Amino acid sequence: MSDTHEDRRQQMVETVAPRVDDDRVLEALEAVPRHEFVPPDRRDSAYADRPLPIGDGQTISAPHMVAIMADLLEADPGDDVLEIGTGCGYHAAVTAELVGDENVYTVEYGEELARQARDRLAELGYDGVSIRVGDGREGWAEHAPYDAAYLTCATPSLPEPVVDQLRPGGQLLAPVGTGRQRLVAATKRSDGSLARTERGGVRFVRMRG
Repeated sequence: MSDTHEDRRQQMVETVAPRVDDDRVLEALEAVPRHEFVPPDRRDSAYADRPLPIGDGQTISAPHMVAIMADLLEADPGDDVLEIGTGCGYHAAVTAELVGDENVYTVEYGEELARQARDRLAELGYDGVSIRVGDGREGWAEHAPYDAAYLTCATPSLPEPVVDQLRPGGQLLAPVGTGRQRLVAATKRSDGSLARTERGGVRFVRMRG
């Protein structure tokens, strides 16, 4: 890896640092080579704080959004985390830095994106991340219950199966809305209901399927 990539990554971390409370999130961003997750012709922009296209109509989220979501999720080492929308695998790698790669389970609708993400994550040492091709609305019941879950794509409402697969006290993050989207943070109560808060307006690609 070139010094240029390392320098740019450090600058990216410094840019997003004011938005993050947990230093572990900044360490995770510093550890993951974001340029490895973007198409070769986009690598010069890999550490810019903006989303980038990754093919198949999908994007890699802006670094500040990945950082904010990781911070809000409050996941600890050993927590089992469900991700809906693997994309290129970058967000999963950041999550893996926080909880351990063997504790990350991610669902991707696009078969080719899932294959590429699986190969890339393995090459970079995150081979414990589990990836399934399927409809993210269904979650991944086989590995439930999860300590936390998040969506990297917008949904009209929080998917009930994903809510059901959270343990009581578990955290859920998702961009909710069809036109105007809001980042919703929710905690699952012991009775199965959700305590919800809104964390501001966001713009994500819509969930497919």
